[in-house]
Amino acid sequence: MAEFFGSLERLAADLYPYRWLISAVLLIALAGVSVVVYRKGWHIVVQRVLWRHRLITVAVGVPTLALLVYGGWELGSPLFLNKTVIEEFPFASVASVSQDTNREDKNPSGGSITATQESVNLPTAEVMSKSEALNIQQVAGPVALKSGNFRDQDSIHKGSGLVTIYRGPDGSYLLRLEDFKVTNGPELHVILSPHPNPGSRSEVNMPGYVDLGELKGNIGSQNYPIPDDVDITELGSVVIYCKP
Repeated sequence: MAEFFGSLERLAADLYPYRWLISAVLLIALAGVSVVVYRKGWHIVVQRVLWRHRLITVAVGVPTLALLVYGGWELGSPLFLNKTVIEEFPFASVASVSQDTNREDKNPSGGSITATQESVNLPTAEVMSKSEALNIQQVAGPVALKSGNFRDQDSIHKGSGLVTIYRGPDGSYLLRLEDFKVTNGPELHVILSPHPNPGSRSEVNMPGYVDLGELKGNIGSQNYPIPDDVDITELGSVVIYCKP
């Protein structure tokens, strides 16, 4: 079922550039059907049938209408509403990247991370081992390990802003979103994925992915703690993902 709705969402994204043309065609078609129904007198027949079975009409129609309204609001309203969350950077000192770390000791897989509405490309600022980062932090405070900019996933799912992964003076990891903005949606989560450029649900949720929880707001600067057992060097992207 999740794949089915995912396919519908991708279809909607493909059709989005033609939304005005599609809307005009649907309005014309609806007007044409209404004229035919009126001239044929079918609306009178429908009214009589509904009135004759009014108890069934009310018993079925009211719950159905309520469900459609509730579902439409839950799924559609986030596209028109924004939630802004502004959080301060939790580390007191200014974050820095070491200039004297031996580059030959870096993990060679740390070339990029992606983050978008569905995925952000995080070019790494400086990827280092946990022991290297911990030694540097004792002198310089929090260290920026990886960073990148969010990008649009398609014509509907828009994303922008800076995402950075820090290691704090206490050795904890933190994901920081700054000047962040994405298209709002229902049940958005912040996902760390090993895939460098995920384009499908299976790629986002490939083995090794980490769910940092529900997105606090689709606009603003925010902090998300990363569990200590997560291997930062294995991460390829940061994804804002609408969970089925």
